Amino acid sequence: MRILLVGAGGVGTAVTRIATRREFFDHMVVADYDLSRAEAAVAALDPRESRFTAARVDASDQAAVIDLLNEHRCDVLLNATDPRFVMPLFEAALAAGADYLDMAMSMSRPHPERPYEQAGVKLGDEQFARAGDWAAAGRLALVGMGVEPGLADVFARYAADELFDEIEEIGIRDGGNLTVDGYDFAPSFSIWTTIEECLNPPLIYEQDRGWFTTEPFSEPEVFDFPEGIGPVECVNVEHEEVLLVPRWVDAGRVTFKYGLGEDFIAKLRTLHELGLDRTEPVTVATDHGPARVSPRDMVAAVLPDPAGLGERMHGKTCAGTWVKGTRNGEPREVYLYHVVDNQWSMREYGSQAVVWQTAVNPVVALELMAGGVWKGAGVLGPEAFAPRPFLDLLTAYGSPWGMREQ
Repeated sequence: MRILLVGAGGVGTAVTRIATRREFFDHMVVADYDLSRAEAAVAALDPRESRFTAARVDASDQAAVIDLLNEHRCDVLLNATDPRFVMPLFEAALAAGADYLDMAMSMSRPHPERPYEQAGVKLGDEQFARAGDWAAAGRLALVGMGVEPGLADVFARYAADELFDEIEEIGIRDGGNLTVDGYDFAPSFSIWTTIEECLNPPLIYEQDRGWFTTEPFSEPEVFDFPEGIGPVECVNVEHEEVLLVPRWVDAGRVTFKYGLGEDFIAKLRTLHELGLDRTEPVTVATDHGPARVSPRDMVAAVLPDPAGLGERMHGKTCAGTWVKGTRNGEPREVYLYHVVDNQWSMREYGSQAVVWQTAVNPVVALELMAGGVWKGAGVLGPEAFAPRPFLDLLTAYGSPWGMREQ
């Protein structure tokens, strides 16, 4: 297997550090708009490692990505960029005859008249619209294959296959107790993506209604997270699992709730009220004359890079899937989860917990694809594949998952 990795930020760099320990692939091209970032990711690996090459590419330039895929004879494109670049990379892989993986799906657009009631363009709609073309080409686009979405979806399929006869509700619940020394506000993941997820209308799925939306930060609940994290208030947030899970798993209701905390929510609300969450450029006076700047890009530029926070970060992050239903005629609730301790991920890989937890899952998926364990054609989510091989291999990577009866 020959891989083109596009994006050498925190997650992309973590991908290289995880993949270098595995033997399933022949070569990985690490590409980024900033060549120095790609070179740094490769240079940080063992000097004896010869399977990695750094390259420059503009993820929005579909033709350039196709040329890079062809030049290096890549079998698969792994997208580690933010959601803005999903579609050009997705289309480039198809045009070049390569398979494709991403960790976030094509972007949504709220309903123009009733954004907090009805779904508009949903996450992934643009990609699923091309499913027939991918199937006809005999290529696989494995979408939403990070941790959330990704591992959380594998948990949902595992619960349906092995733990429940009927499922009343599946709720993805994400929380942690991470702190960052020296910062009052330092998101542990891309603020660009975080703003997109948290300020868009959250989506909910119910069998008798289909998909519908609600107000941001709605339906607060306190969820008790395992391994010492404890109770965290969680709220509805837009996320891909709500779009993916119902396509392959029979469940009465599907939600995604994120443990943000009151202070984080207040800051996001302020950014929204000031218009600093907008992506449309505005004209800003500079020393070199007027410049067009996206307010959200400016917010991202003034905040610390999440990839560089690991040395200052303490605590754990938890991604998991809560499932409620019946087994053998009896009620049952379980929470399937994956916890990463920042101290461990920094010591073992030099990557902070959140980006490492995101990065390990596509590497596991690529190994299953390389071995022919996960195979298919079309646009498919993680739920479309047998979950047990994934969960067993994740444990073999030294990062076991857990299950708690509720």
